[in-house]
Amino acid sequence: MRVSSRSNVDAFIVMDVMEAARAAEAEGRHIIHMEVGQPGTGAPLAAQDRLIAEMKSAPLGYTVALGRPDLRKGIAALYDEWYGIDLDPARVVVTSGASGAFILAFSALFDAGDKVCLGEPCYPSYRQILKAMSLEPIGVQTTEATRFQPTPDHLTDDMAGLIVASPANPTGTMLDRAALIELADATKARDMALISDEIYHGLQYDGPAVTALDVTDEVYVVNSFSKYFSMTGWRLGWLVVPPDHVRPVERLAQNMFICPPHAAQVAALGALSPEGRAELDAHRDVYTENRRRMLDGLAKAGFDKIAPADGAFYIYADISAFSTDSRAFAAEILEKADVAVTPGLDFDPIRGAQTLRFSYAQSTADITEGLARLAKFMSARAGV
Repeated sequence: MRVSSRSNVDAFIVMDVMEAARAAEAEGRHIIHMEVGQPGTGAPLAAQDRLIAEMKSAPLGYTVALGRPDLRKGIAALYDEWYGIDLDPARVVVTSGASGAFILAFSALFDAGDKVCLGEPCYPSYRQILKAMSLEPIGVQTTEATRFQPTPDHLTDDMAGLIVASPANPTGTMLDRAALIELADATKARDMALISDEIYHGLQYDGPAVTALDVTDEVYVVNSFSKYFSMTGWRLGWLVVPPDHVRPVERLAQNMFICPPHAAQVAALGALSPEGRAELDAHRDVYTENRRRMLDGLAKAGFDKIAPADGAFYIYADISAFSTDSRAFAAEILEKADVAVTPGLDFDPIRGAQTLRFSYAQSTADITEGLARLAKFMSARAGV
């Protein structure tokens, strides 16, 4: 049977690493997971309790395509709490994960063949979803001088859009208000669409995160219940779109997804409650300690060239002093140290062979043990 050219996308390498780690665990080995970008915790108890209660009283059938009105109102209230922004809930579109949000955004904003700018290193699925939708991802090489974030100088007139992420995956770097203003002004001047990926908001350590909505309404903002809200497998996200884009996105959502998962929407309402938020803020305290230990422990192990780790739960390290093949190096670490890490090739097809991403989203005990194993591995590798 024939296969479309659009299906010819690259594998998500971290998923291959996860499978290799799973196979090692099936052999009885104890693997420390620093590869996976998900919290080691589950949905807050308030989310679970809310779902259990509602399951007993309602069938949880279809919701409207844009999501439950009470959830959209709760998400809008979060923007007032976090950023002091009075957001109309009508602009909030609840989606089937952030991935569903990107599919809706790309469908609403771009036509086949359009070029969309990505600052590399970046989340690899941007590139692959764009390819699968007959769009052309244009990777631009960012540098430490710009905190591995794109700038207006990276934009060209033939680009139809720009995707930015703050805090970013894999680097953890953040865009400040001035940088966001420059990018918003530059994209508007070129009639380019701006998409701001903010799924790691709530997980920042050296200062508050700035939402693109603080500088412009001409933006699609993507967020998710996966990271700060610790609900990865529930597959629930959201978009904030300009008022005149709500109906076009609604029509797409009706036909592509019918509605977001109802059970996940109910759980999200519980996660947004004061009780849920208290538990989630305690998770952030764990990440704060894990980050401190990672910065110290990785430097002692020899990984001392890293991107500024402003937020999220990642350390992105230059390994060029040890290897120019990050995939092979990650496999060696898994085999000899029983620690799973992610090769940078996922995030940067040009320079990623010389980088690794380390996640500190697991328990502090696991992070501590993983760092000890890495230090022992690196010492043995150096012949010390």
